[in-house]
Amino acid sequence: MSARHPNDFVPDAPSYFRALTSDGVSSPPPGLRKAKGKKPLAKKPHTTTAPIDWEIPRKTLHSSIGFLTLWLYTSQGSSRNVVVVLSAGLAVIIPVDILRLRSPRFERLFERSVGFLMRESEKRSSNGVIWYMLGVVFVLSVYPLDIAVVSIMILSWADTAASTIGRLWGSRTPSLPPRMPIIPLPLASRKSVAGFAAAAITGACIAVGFWGWIVPLYSTINSWHWPATAMLGDQVPDTTGGWVGLSVLGVVSGLVSGIAEALDLGSLDDNLTLPIISGGCLWGFFKLVGFFS
Repeated sequence: MSARHPNDFVPDAPSYFRALTSDGVSSPPPGLRKAKGKKPLAKKPHTTTAPIDWEIPRKTLHSSIGFLTLWLYTSQGSSRNVVVVLSAGLAVIIPVDILRLRSPRFERLFERSVGFLMRESEKRSSNGVIWYMLGVVFVLSVYPLDIAVVSIMILSWADTAASTIGRLWGSRTPSLPPRMPIIPLPLASRKSVAGFAAAAITGACIAVGFWGWIVPLYSTINSWHWPATAMLGDQVPDTTGGWVGLSVLGVVSGLVSGIAEALDLGSLDDNLTLPIISGGCLWGFFKLVGFFS
């Protein structure tokens, strides 16, 4: 008979299974302790991606203002009447919003009615619609009409594009730095390069399309004049500067739109700051170009 190994399983020899320890408590032999002491394989944690809130009702309303503004401009609507209507609306909306923040009962009623258009942060602070209307009233009252219209469309479309593309592809691109590399302006590091690029491209398309095609067709008021004015076949001056002038306009407008949308100005709402900053920068750029005309 072959000799058994000390760790072999022996049914009729309980001493092979159990050995007394120094304190009299029985324990399995080393071979079995190793077998029983193996740790189970760790399961990989199941990660779930939170669903993206696209804010479709809010973005639909936000974007529709740009189309309404463009329609009013091409149909020769009065900007003064728009300012009067918006100011009257603010006279109603601001007291309603104050009541909403002070009365829980009215707040519940308000949110059941139009809460789907509000962000969670707005439910505890002032409504973004107020800042939107204030920004529109300001640019229509202060800036030339064509610049005011473009600044409203930048607010309506560039801001929406930045938010949508940022939600879609923002996780695949780096976050914005806390400050700009050349001019140390504060940027919102929670925003992404994808959103910045979307706002810049949209702003460039708005400016080129508006001053390149809309203004020559529907208006005689044009704040954009390229110094190297070319003469067309019918001897009408081309104030856009052709593709060279429009390209410069597009690059500047794109940078202005992207930076204005990405600025971190503390508690100031971007619905107020975006049209004011973008319109003011474009107006200043036009003045600079006009100086060399």
